[in-house]
Amino acid sequence: MKTVLFLRHAKSKRGPQYHTDFERPLAKRGKRDAPRMGQFLAAQDQVPDLILSSPAERARQTALRCADAADYMGEIRFDEVLYLGGEEAYLALLEELDDTLDRVLFVGHNPDIEIVIEMLCGEWVRMPTAALARIDLPLTSWSGLSENMGRLCWVQYPREID
Repeated sequence: MKTVLFLRHAKSKRGPQYHTDFERPLAKRGKRDAPRMGQFLAAQDQVPDLILSSPAERARQTALRCADAADYMGEIRFDEVLYLGGEEAYLALLEELDDTLDRVLFVGHNPDIEIVIEMLCGEWVRMPTAALARIDLPLTSWSGLSENMGRLCWVQYPREID
């Protein structure tokens, strides 16, 4: 059994001081919600073996804050394809994972995350900022990944966590 977790980046700032979308950092709410989701992962015994994140500032900050709150000690890989690569980038990265990894966490953007979740389990779920979803896959090797094979276990929203 393999598990893939999807965390949409937390709430980010907007404004003319950010020259590009890529540079936008977390807003106050995002700085609060990202560690909240890391604490949730730890409480659910779902700390990943690997974190893959978009390098966009808001996703990078979300990944780092979530990892810290979950006491994650592994590697965080920042991959450009998770910023503008679309849903196919997520699937390609999943299929290339080392089979010693059983649980991975993606930190990225919409609409890609919602599309990938639907592709993997056949269910559409709303993924607002800092939402976290878990999908279990009946796999022993990531290379055997195919559409509609996963089971959506849960979706957690930060506002639902005390």
